[in-house]
Order: sequence, then structure tokens, then C-alpha cells
Amino acid sequence: MKHLIFISLLLFVPILTTAQPFFRLDTIYANDQKNVALFFPEPIRQGITGSENFVFTYNREKGQYFGLLQAKPRKESNLLVVGKNGTVFSYIVTYRKKLDQLNYFIPTSQSIGNEKPTGLDSTTIVKREDTIDNSTYYYNKFCSYLIDRKQHIGRITKRNDDIILSIENIVFDKKELYFVIQIENKSSLDYDLNFLKLSVETRKKGKKKSLQRLYQEPVFKYNLPSKIKEKKTVRLVYVFPKFSLSNERRAVLELNERNGERNLKLKISHRFINNPN
Repeated sequence: MKHLIFISLLLFVPILTTAQPFFRLDTIYANDQKNVALFFPEPIRQGITGSENFVFTYNREKGQYFGLLQAKPRKESNLLVVGKNGTVFSYIVTYRKKLDQLNYFIPTSQSIGNEKPTGLDSTTIVKREDTIDNSTYYYNKFCSYLIDRKQHIGRITKRNDDIILSIENIVFDKKELYFVIQIENKSSLDYDLNFLKLSVETRKKGKKKSLQRLYQEPVFKYNLPSKIKEKKTVRLVYVFPKFSLSNERRAVLELNERNGERNLKLKISHRFINNPN
């Protein structure tokens, strides 16, 4: 029965290739209590499930890169998604009461083919010009996910005159470290941000002890404000190339106020850098 459902779906979205290789379909789990978000590398043009017990919703009017999946407790089915450029994705979808993953970032490499003919004899090779910076898209989506996540790496906080600077989380993903940062303004005055910088300090041993500081340049900044209004809290993310620290080194996050003196330096032990979530 499952095979008949899958074949009937393919009639709606024909994949025009001369020889289809065998693909082992990945499984995506969902339930009726939470939304499972699927982020695709191109806007969704069409999304179909093989059973009415699985619902895949997406913006049909305005092409968006993500859709939401929900499921009722029934037998597994399948999901077929076609992108704006004809890229086809196919998955087995299964109900699971407890979900370990709520967000799937799907790369182009997981495509099973393209609905447009390519004129090749064996495998389908799709050549297209990407108008969207895939890395920026991924950073935005993953940072947004981390902001909403209620995960903490430990108590890393510094306070000065009702301005509180905190590191909420440090997450390693692919080849980068994501620093989830919170700035809380409990004062009655707005806080104008001059800069927020991360540096690595090295303690020099010897009779004349000194500190050597090397600033780290983020590859991406998410939700960085220019002002934190009174009694407000903002959360943002800095993305850095992965690095590790020895026992003699530590990271320092500096928050500097424009035309003010409410400045903070938050010291981060090498333990947190070397053991991210």
C-alpha cells in the first residue's frame, strides 16, 4: 500500500531523468503536539504527504524556504517536496510521541533529482545559479533556532550599574562556534551600544606579568542592536570559526557604551570554549 501511495504521488510531480539511481530515504519524525520545521535550500513550490494523517503546511502564495510538519499516531507515510527550481526531495515520515529534533536544515545534496529534463544518459546533474547566499541563509535560520532554544552552558554573567551581560550558550556546529549572548538593561536609561567584541587573552609568565590580547572577528552577527532600551533585554548570536584555548588562555567579551561609562568585560574560561554544546 505504501508503494502505491508513493507511485501515485510521483504522477503529480514527474521526475524526468533517463535513469534513476537508488536512494535510501531518510526518516523525519513528527507528532500532533509540536511543529517540526523543515528548511530547504530553495523556496517550496509544492509539498505532498502520502496520508491525511500527516500535514505539511507552507506558504503557497509567497514562496518560502520552510514548511511545518505535524502527524497523528498512525502508520508511516512519505513526504514529497518540490522546490522553486524543480529540485525534488523525498522522505519517510513517521509519528513519534517524543521528538528529539524539531528543526531540519536540508542541503541540496539530499535531493533525489530534478523534475526538469537534463538530457543526460545516467544521473541527473542540475546546474543553476544560486541567487541566495546559502551560508547567510543557514546562519540566520540556525541563529534564530538557538535564540528560541532554552539551553544554557553555565552561569557566565557580568553586571555593572543595572546592565547585565551574559553568555547563555556556546554551540558547536559544523566548523563554527555560536555564542548566544544576552544583554539586559534594568536601568531607567537607554543603553547605546558602541561595540561588542570578543578577544582571547594570553597570560605571559615571568617576573613582568602581562596580558596579550587577540581580537576574534566573527563571521556572522545575528540580531545585534544599536540600542537597548530601558528595562529591555535583547538576545543575539555571534558566530566564530572554531577555536580552542589552553589553560593559560581565556576569552573576554567586552561591551562598550557609546558616550557612557557603563562598560563590561566578561571573562570566559577555556572550559566553556573547549566544551560547547
